[in-house]
Amino acid sequence: MNTVPEIFTATVSKYGDRVALRFKQYGTWRDVSWNEYLERATSVACGLYALGFRKGDRVAIIGDNCPEWVYVDLGTMCAGGVSVGVYATNSWDQCEFVVNHAEAKFYFMENEEQLDKWLQFRENAPTLATVFVWDLKGLRDFRDPLLMTFDELVELGKKTAEEQPDLMNALMAAVRPDDDALFIYTSGTTGRPKGAVLTHANIAWIANAIQMANPLYDTDEVLSYLPLCHVFERIFTVFAHVRYGYIVNFIENLDTITDNMREISPTVGYAVPRIWEKYLSMVIIKMSDATWLKKHIFKAALDVANRRAQLMQDGNPVPLALALLYRIAYIAVFRKLKERLGFDRMRLAYSGAAPISTGVITFFNAIGVPLLEGYGQTEGTGVTTVNRLGSSRIGTVGRPIDGVEVRIGEDDEIIVKSPGVFKGYYRDEESTRQSIIDGWLHTGDVGAIDHEGNVIITGRIKDIIITDGGKNITPQFIEGKLVFSPYVNDAIVIGDKRKYLTAIIVLDEDNVVKYAQDHKIQFSTYRDLAQNLEIEKLIQKEVDAVNEAVSRVEQIKRFTILPHKLYQEEGDVTPTMKVKRRYIQEKYADLIDGMYRG
Repeated sequence: MNTVPEIFTATVSKYGDRVALRFKQYGTWRDVSWNEYLERATSVACGLYALGFRKGDRVAIIGDNCPEWVYVDLGTMCAGGVSVGVYATNSWDQCEFVVNHAEAKFYFMENEEQLDKWLQFRENAPTLATVFVWDLKGLRDFRDPLLMTFDELVELGKKTAEEQPDLMNALMAAVRPDDDALFIYTSGTTGRPKGAVLTHANIAWIANAIQMANPLYDTDEVLSYLPLCHVFERIFTVFAHVRYGYIVNFIENLDTITDNMREISPTVGYAVPRIWEKYLSMVIIKMSDATWLKKHIFKAALDVANRRAQLMQDGNPVPLALALLYRIAYIAVFRKLKERLGFDRMRLAYSGAAPISTGVITFFNAIGVPLLEGYGQTEGTGVTTVNRLGSSRIGTVGRPIDGVEVRIGEDDEIIVKSPGVFKGYYRDEESTRQSIIDGWLHTGDVGAIDHEGNVIITGRIKDIIITDGGKNITPQFIEGKLVFSPYVNDAIVIGDKRKYLTAIIVLDEDNVVKYAQDHKIQFSTYRDLAQNLEIEKLIQKEVDAVNEAVSRVEQIKRFTILPHKLYQEEGDVTPTMKVKRRYIQEKYADLIDGMYRG
C-alpha cells in the first residue's frame, strides 16, 4: 500500500462499522464509523469533482480540529488533489499568502471568523473557484456567489456519486505514489513560510516506519488538538490513524483540552514541550496548595521514583526494596495523579517539534508516564529519530527510525537520507537545492551521535551565539534549563558578539500569580508582576540555579522580565509555540542594548 487511498480503503474494509472518530456535540460524544468516514470523504471528493476539481488541484483548509477538517483532507488526497492546511490563528494576510502561493482552487473555512479573513482578500485570490463554510453560526443569511455551505457540497457529492458510481474508484486508482499529496507550510520562524511538498509515498512510508519504533494498535485512542496543518498532529490524526485503525477524539475547543483529556484518557499522548511543561506546572501549583503531610508524601514518592528511573536509565537493575517502595508510591500517589491529569491509560507519550527540558521528561517517566522525545521536521515527513519504549535515553532524541540514515556533516550539521525526505519546496527551487544535496536533507540542526546510535540535538546553526571572546554557545541548552523553572514560561538567551550572555524572561503567569498570592505581593496585572522587585528576586534565584549548572561562559549575567507575554498574533511565536528568535531580538533591540550598558 503506497498511496493514501490504498491505505484508507484497506482500513475501512477491515473495520467497517467500528468507531473511527469521536467529537463532542451538545455535551455528548458522537461516534463516526470507518464506513461513515469514507462516505463523507467520498462526498467531498465527488462534490469537488462536480465543481471542476481535477487531479493535482490544490484545496486549502482552515479551522480547528474536527471531523470536517479530515473529511476534506482525506477526500482531497483520495481524489488525487493536494491538501493545503492553513493555521486557524493566521491573520488574513497570512491566509492570503498561503492560498495564493499554493494556487488553491478551493478553500474550506470553519466559521464566520475565518470567512471574515477571506473577505479581506477575496478580490486578490484569482485562483479560487469556490469557497466553503462548515459552521454556519452567524452566517445563515450571508450570500456570496463564490460561497457554498459544506452540507451543500456533501449533497452535491452524494448526487454525483449516485450518477457516476465508478467515479470515486477511478479517482483513487489514478493516484500514484510519487504524486503530490500535501503542501505543509513551515511555520516561518524567519521570513515567509515555505510550502514543503509531501508525496503519497512519503506518507505511506512514515505510517509504516513509526510502527517499527513503538507499535500502535487498533485499540489505541488519541486526542486531536495540535494544529492539523502541522505535520506532528497530521501523523497521529491522519497518517497513522488510517493505517492502524485506532480512535481519534477531537477536542471541543482549546479551552477544554484538560477536561477532554480526563474524559477520554487516551492511550497514546503527544504534545509540544510547552504543553508538557504546562502539565508539570499544574502539578506544582496543586502541590503548593496541599497540606504539609501531602507535600512530604509527594516529595518522598518522587524521590523514590527518580532513584528508580535513574537506575533504569543507566541500564542497572532496580533492587527489590526500591521496586517495592516504588509500587507503594505509585498506588498511593502517582496513580491518582495520573487519573486527575487524564493520563491513567497512557502507555506511550511523545514530545516533539522543539527541544524539551530533560527535567520534564524525567518527571513524567518517574510518575509512570513513558514520555519519549523524538526529532524530525516537515521536510522529513515528521519523524527522523525517536526513543523506544524500554530503551529510552533521556537527553537524546533517540535512534533513527526504520529506513532513515543520519550523519553529522560539516559544522556538526545533522543530515538525513530516507524515503521520507520531501519532494522540495513548492515554487522555490533555490531553497530546495539548498535543503537537498545529493539526496541528503540538510536540517540546519547541530548535533552528535552517541555510542549507542542515539542522536543528540544541541541547537540550530543559525542560532549559535559566538561571543566577542570567540566562544560558541548553543542558546537552546541554557534556555531549556531556564524554562524548567515553574516560574519561567519562555526564555530567550542573547549574546552574539557580546561580552556576556543575557536573557529575556517571560513569566509563567499561573505559577507566579500563585507565588504572589502566597507571599502577599500586591498586583493587578501581569505587568505589575513583571515589574515587581520581589518577583525579580524570585527569577534571580532561578537564574542563579541555572548558572551553577553551566560553565562560566554560559552563565546569564543579566536578565529582563518582559512586561507582557509572547503572542502568536503579534508574530512573537509560531503556531507550535516556538519563539521567533530573530524577530524578538529586533523587536526588543533597545531593551537588549540596555542590558549591556554600564
